[in-house]
Amino acid sequence: MRSMKALRIHEFGGPETLRWEEIPEPEPGPGETVLDVKAASINHLDIWTRKGLPGVKLPRILGCDAAGIADGKRVLLNPGFSCGSCEFCSGGDMSMCLDYGIWGEHRDGTHVERLAVPRSSLIPIPDHLSFEEAAAMPLVTVTAWRMLFTRGRLAPAEDVLVWSAGAGVGTVCVQLAKLAGARVFATASTAEKCERLKRLGADEVINHGCEDVVKRVKERTGRRGVDLVVDYVGKETWARSLAAVRRGGRIATCGATSGHDPLEDLRHIFYRQLEVVGCTMGNNRELMSGLKLLFEGKIRPVIDGVVPMRDAAEAHRRIEARKAFGKVVLVPS
Repeated sequence: MRSMKALRIHEFGGPETLRWEEIPEPEPGPGETVLDVKAASINHLDIWTRKGLPGVKLPRILGCDAAGIADGKRVLLNPGFSCGSCEFCSGGDMSMCLDYGIWGEHRDGTHVERLAVPRSSLIPIPDHLSFEEAAAMPLVTVTAWRMLFTRGRLAPAEDVLVWSAGAGVGTVCVQLAKLAGARVFATASTAEKCERLKRLGADEVINHGCEDVVKRVKERTGRRGVDLVVDYVGKETWARSLAAVRRGGRIATCGATSGHDPLEDLRHIFYRQLEVVGCTMGNNRELMSGLKLLFEGKIRPVIDGVVPMRDAAEAHRRIEARKAFGKVVLVPS
């Protein structure tokens, strides 16, 4: 049996649990083909999975984003999959399917040399887009689109606050919100990241490491607050998200990188009639809406660096230390 290399964990824990090791080559089943992976990015989901998400079976190959060659074509992989036949799938929202899954969490993922995938999960990419650029975008693009537009209902001329906008999802949120005609408030932890967010198009950039974000937002909005807050940080920012949003405004959350159990004064929510909406991934329509803008050059990938898969542990450490701006991309080697 032929073998290949994969980045795999056999136990939950820190970056040291990642192993670049030999495994058997995949054998495609009915309706499947083999994706020759040229690039695969790291998402924060990979870090949560590595640390130990409920239901994850070991050993596990991480990774939900990938781009490469399948059946002689340049393609990227849809990061999510579903049963394809339930009421949610037939209604167009596969992300609500009871059997919905994500590569790298619910089945072996993309941090591998070759991967057997359904042909229906592959999306052709234009020649002007590199494999590294294509691999950086699917998960963060579909998540950003759903948070901003489907769940967040962002409208032209509204104000949106994006916490820690130098993260992968954040860099896409900034670009999509600007294209939609919103005024974008973006935060980051260093002066360098703040400057890069300005170049990315953010209207108001706030260094949350040394500035009072809520005070700045209230000053710039005439004490009103923003219409929408995008918060995937969680415990560290939640109270300030509630304080920064206007009466009747919305807070969209898709993660909790700093903790999932913030203290919350419920009076803020019912007295000021706030909406708190949860998001995770998205459906095919949302994915293709975002990718269309990518393929047309209206949004661009933000890549912090390209790293060999064998060195993924250092890449994980960089992301966990919040040093990365944008996505870290892995290439098989």
